[in-house]
Amino acid sequence: MEYVIETINLTRKFGELVAVDNLNLKIKEGEIFGLLGPNGAGKTTTISMLSTILKPTSGTALVNGFDIIKEQDKVRKSIGVVFQDPSLDNLLTGEENLKIHAGLYGVPKNERVKRIQEVLELVGLKERAKTIVKYYSGGMKRRLEIARGLIHYPKILFLDEPTLGLDPQTRVHIWEYIKKLAERERITIVLTTHYMEEADMLCDRIAIIDHGRIKVSGKPEELKNSLEGDVVSVECKESSILSEVVKNLEGVKNVAILNGKLNITVKNGETAIPRILDLAREKNIRIDSIGIRKPTLNDVFIKYTGREIREEFADSKERMRMRARRFHG
Repeated sequence: MEYVIETINLTRKFGELVAVDNLNLKIKEGEIFGLLGPNGAGKTTTISMLSTILKPTSGTALVNGFDIIKEQDKVRKSIGVVFQDPSLDNLLTGEENLKIHAGLYGVPKNERVKRIQEVLELVGLKERAKTIVKYYSGGMKRRLEIARGLIHYPKILFLDEPTLGLDPQTRVHIWEYIKKLAERERITIVLTTHYMEEADMLCDRIAIIDHGRIKVSGKPEELKNSLEGDVVSVECKESSILSEVVKNLEGVKNVAILNGKLNITVKNGETAIPRILDLAREKNIRIDSIGIRKPTLNDVFIKYTGREIREEFADSKERMRMRARRFHG
């Protein structure tokens, strides 16, 4: 099977709001695939439909070859899901949480003990199996949730914002565990994220999603290379005036103003900088700073959406969730 997930005009509406709009995706078996977008882009709604939690308004999808509407039980047996919100029993040990989940998902009794030890070792929690979960750190709880999602040998694992609210160091550790389990378990992983670095470091391919629509998809490196050049960042008070002037420069691919800073995607940044400085002098524009760098996924996102992803755009629910994880971690 080349494509383990395929969506066909997958759509979900909530009243007048179109959360997911005619989504057409093909995800290959064995890859780590990322849905990258801001809060409210439709990422979690997509995962909810693919995991049969939410029924599509129209369209459908095949997950491990099974239709998400007509063959829900077969889909559920094929997948593991780790949701954004913590769902562990804090009064039980890590091992006890896994035992309950193994029973619910029909893991044969004679395999449960061995499988629990396997997934605990995979996420580095074997030594803490007998510890009550309320004494786990935030990162440990996340790893236990991932282990729980793997307990029944799924073909596909959905990770919805797997590192949301975790500190940077713990986030990197979670990335390492995700890569390890993809290799050892030989499964397809689909994750949602609004962290550019996470998508860049983890994913074989990504799809940028905004307002329920896929804007572009491909390998992270290919998407960055598609901008064909460098990004020249200019800080000045008259950035809007300068932006109009530099648009006509030879080799300029894209111009965007973000937080007062002018970002110019240009074919050759080193030769463009002197020309930009000359144009600024002609217009009596004082440049405070100017620099050059290679394109990032953030630049790709800006090109296709006209804005960047910022954590402060997260809604109050996400902020509360992040604070709760820090508190309990």
